[in-house]
Amino acid sequence: MFLSFLGAAREVTGSCYLVENAGKRILIDCGMEQGRDVYTNQPLPVAAGMIDAVLVTHAHIDHTGRLPLLVKQGFSGDIFCTEATADLMSIMLRDSAHIQETEAEWKTRKNLRAGRAPEEPLYTVRDADNTLRLLKPVRYGERAEIVSGAEARFTDVGHLLGSAAIELFLTEDGTSKTIVFSGDIGNLHQPILRDPEYIRSADRLIIESTYGNRSHGARPDYLSALTSVIQTTFDKGGNLVIPSFAVGRTQELLFFIRQIKEEGRVKGHPNFPVYVDSPLAVEATQIFKESDSDYFDDETCALLRAGKNPISFPNLITSVTADDSKAINNTDGSKVILSASGMCEAGRIRHHLKHNLWREESTVLFVGYQAEGTVGRALVSGEKEVKLFGETIEVKARIETLAGVSGHADREGLLKWANAFEKRPERVYVTHGDEDAALAFADRLENDEGYCATVPYNGEKWDIIKDECVIEGSREKRENAVSAEKTAAKGAYSRLVAAAERLLKAAKDSAGLANRLSAKFTDQINALCDKWENRQ
Repeated sequence: MFLSFLGAAREVTGSCYLVENAGKRILIDCGMEQGRDVYTNQPLPVAAGMIDAVLVTHAHIDHTGRLPLLVKQGFSGDIFCTEATADLMSIMLRDSAHIQETEAEWKTRKNLRAGRAPEEPLYTVRDADNTLRLLKPVRYGERAEIVSGAEARFTDVGHLLGSAAIELFLTEDGTSKTIVFSGDIGNLHQPILRDPEYIRSADRLIIESTYGNRSHGARPDYLSALTSVIQTTFDKGGNLVIPSFAVGRTQELLFFIRQIKEEGRVKGHPNFPVYVDSPLAVEATQIFKESDSDYFDDETCALLRAGKNPISFPNLITSVTADDSKAINNTDGSKVILSASGMCEAGRIRHHLKHNLWREESTVLFVGYQAEGTVGRALVSGEKEVKLFGETIEVKARIETLAGVSGHADREGLLKWANAFEKRPERVYVTHGDEDAALAFADRLENDEGYCATVPYNGEKWDIIKDECVIEGSREKRENAVSAEKTAAKGAYSRLVAAAERLLKAAKDSAGLANRLSAKFTDQINALCDKWENRQ
């Protein structure tokens, strides 16, 4: 009975775990990495065709995005997930495959002009369709047989429509163990979805740590905060651009904006237009509208019973085609633009940033986690220029974040979920977090909560019965990756250091300067230092 860590180890994205039990192999998630890839990933230790089944915690691409590749490489077993996750995967995997094909076509054109070989896509839409045929939906609370010697139960964790923590019940040679995979644990009191449910018993726990070293703080007044940003931006004549994940976050924002419009909170801009510019978000919104009310919280259910659509309102405009998208920036008047991707790494949001970042009257509002190495992280860190489509864009727009609007539980939420176990796990593996966050959360679990906590490396393999590591994970960092400690000098601080280095070079190059000029230069430097050393 073995557990291997093949993704999201000391990193946030790319979740993938391999369980070997009674001669069978089960993958839990098979995600794609997004943002900066810090540690060198170890390959799947067995051929894809030797995997017997896959369990999926939820539909986000960092948990499902490599499934079509797995199928392309020979996997043909069942993929277990909730019904809503299956619905969302049907659009998300096809969208991901389309992106893979499009990028490969673009790179192929470049390669051919340079006399190089064509670029093959990671996988195709056909691979995605073949993957979808393997989906086997299950209901929350249902204990389903996965393979001989393994059963699973899915529990709602409130992160995304259909998201689940998975209890995996294993039996081998008369020994039984329960391993719980938290998936991504949802934030409390979020719109639309129910709060996370708790699991009471486990022998081993694999828990995420996206916000393992941070607190969201007191729950803000989302409506007032969002209203204020809209009001201020529109009063200046600008656009409000919101990079938003197409699935989950976009629907939450529509829920808030519907209420803002119904209550007339934005003054002087009646019936303002709201654009959802993402074909995937449009399709996902339709799935939300058609989903079983069992997935929704009491407030949303009450709206549905009253005949109200909780995520629709007048002057909500959906953009599907490329021409629809281009037309948005050619329309007069202030508007709200919701577009993917949420970290600004791909998708139509990059075009909207190009059109609005340089405008002082516009605002870019971030409403979710921004992974290290992404354009989104650069903007929230205070960078004054970013590159989009090979062009340097000056950042003059106001950059804002809507605090507390996160699909992930914060440190306190994670601790509450972990401490709900009545039979406490013998060992907790902390994953799915930047290295600093994972280490901090593991330290909190050990020193304050009394758990035995481990932060595994990629490729690490554990014997569950003996509770010992049998294969060490890879400590090798990618050449283009920079550790969290080395990225402290970001944004404005990095520009300050660069300016200081420039000043030092100018001083060193001043050898031979006339005494009068040298004295003047020295006085100016000392005056500048005096000013900033005494700024308190």
